[in-house]
Amino acid sequence: MSHKKNIERTRAQESTNAIEKLYISMRHLFSRGFYKPMGISGETLRKSLLLLRPEIYGSIAEERVELNGLVYIIERLPEGIEECQFINLTADEGYRNSHFKTIIPPKRRRNCYRIDKDQMNIEITRGRSEIYDILTHLTFLFIESHKIQAKVSLNEGEDFVREWKHLEDVVLHNREITEKEREVIMVHLGNILGRTFDEVLSTHKIFATEENPDRFLQLIYWLGKLAINEVDHGKKRSVNFSSVLIEEIGHHIYGEVWANDIKSTLKKHSLLQRPIHIISANMHSVLNSIYAKGALPKEAKEHDGFELYQLLSNSDSKPLQKKVKDYASKNGLIYIKDTSGTNINVQIIDTDKINFDVSPFQKENSLNQSPVIIVMDYAFGEQAYETMDELLKPYKTPEEITHLNVKSVSIMGKAGILEGGKGDIMIPNAHIFEGTADNYPFKNQLSKEDLEGFGVRVFDGTMVSVLGTSLQNKDLLKFFHDSTWNVIGLEMEGAHYQKAIQSASKIRGNISKDVQVRYAYYASDNPLETGATLASGGLGMTGVTPTYAITQRILEQIF
Repeated sequence: MSHKKNIERTRAQESTNAIEKLYISMRHLFSRGFYKPMGISGETLRKSLLLLRPEIYGSIAEERVELNGLVYIIERLPEGIEECQFINLTADEGYRNSHFKTIIPPKRRRNCYRIDKDQMNIEITRGRSEIYDILTHLTFLFIESHKIQAKVSLNEGEDFVREWKHLEDVVLHNREITEKEREVIMVHLGNILGRTFDEVLSTHKIFATEENPDRFLQLIYWLGKLAINEVDHGKKRSVNFSSVLIEEIGHHIYGEVWANDIKSTLKKHSLLQRPIHIISANMHSVLNSIYAKGALPKEAKEHDGFELYQLLSNSDSKPLQKKVKDYASKNGLIYIKDTSGTNINVQIIDTDKINFDVSPFQKENSLNQSPVIIVMDYAFGEQAYETMDELLKPYKTPEEITHLNVKSVSIMGKAGILEGGKGDIMIPNAHIFEGTADNYPFKNQLSKEDLEGFGVRVFDGTMVSVLGTSLQNKDLLKFFHDSTWNVIGLEMEGAHYQKAIQSASKIRGNISKDVQVRYAYYASDNPLETGATLASGGLGMTGVTPTYAITQRILEQIF
């Protein structure tokens, strides 16, 4: 027994070392300004990732190509990146004012620009976490591409297997193919990727779009082609960091502009002196919870409880969503679309203008207070510190300095859960920062009891704030879960938010020491269950109940 435990612990320790190495080498490569992911400079990154074998990247360490992981990262990288030998990470350097078309990945809000056929520029405005995210995804992508190269090359790149020549012919000549021809190619792809016909077919369907039904074929071809160019012709892919980005990172350039926009809007509407409640959440749940009943009286009669919110979460409910937004704009909602580059939109709600006769909330706690609610969209990793730190600072104009009267900060987020499954709720009492001994205990105004009775399971304990979603594996998480840390889940922002709140209230005196803090997360995945990681797809309707249950409890405590 003790021997087995020893092996397990060693594997968890190996993983911790691998994460530390990844973290340090990414920071080193960033300071250096460029590196070649498949060259000597990228070796530590590759080795650490292969040693870590993160759950999200599935079979990265095996010979066969990992398809779920590929889908996951391609949704987070700009379209066409597989064709580019040069990838440049830049700050916001004005490309939006050029003729370059802005490419935004479906699952990550970042602006990317295809400069020419060989170069992709990715704008980094959300801090270091975004750099780690992109570098780990690229390392995975290039490792997979070299698997394809190894499978299709014969005698030192002079010749290639028949399946590859067939794929090249179809992709390069952009040929229209019949269903029968497509199936023949799927069989060939199965051989190249080491995957079954079924697996290849279902991945092909995921990548297919109306404009480009055969995107998957192009993706595999270009991944293989660039790896062949690297191995046979010395055309190494490289990642460069612009000097402006290297200078700017960590200096809150974007967060400061973002926070000042919010404070000047508050001042313009004479809300700066009011009690303020900050909520970090999505852009729909607070809005719908307060306003949907008043905006949609007919639908509210027909749909009980959370059914109304399910109706609003449907993909075809755009007209209803517009009704709610229009109604909200007339009843106290001010919307600030982000122009700072943080990619965090904001809603300001003047609660004096809410019609409580048609709202599900009773105004008890805040009868004589006229609170203002600031809802900020999700931050990304370290960006949470930058934005919250700047938001809690006093508002300075040449004439005066105004401290904000912040009464509470509530954080609702998505997180990975370690016991339970998708859609369950986690209530933390502390955040541990992964890879360090830093920990942030706090008094959570939300309790486990507050969220029981909604038909979802609720867990309380400690949360780990991780360096990146794609840097976790089972051994490490199992160790966290089974150790005395009593870890119930993992997310990316909690410790960063808490660091900003604690320094603002306890050290700098920017806000009151009595500021209330609420944290609650709903589970987007269970990384300890194979097939339940983030790479297995989104929450869909499962997310509606926990999201609105948490939102309801936060708003009840405010009102």
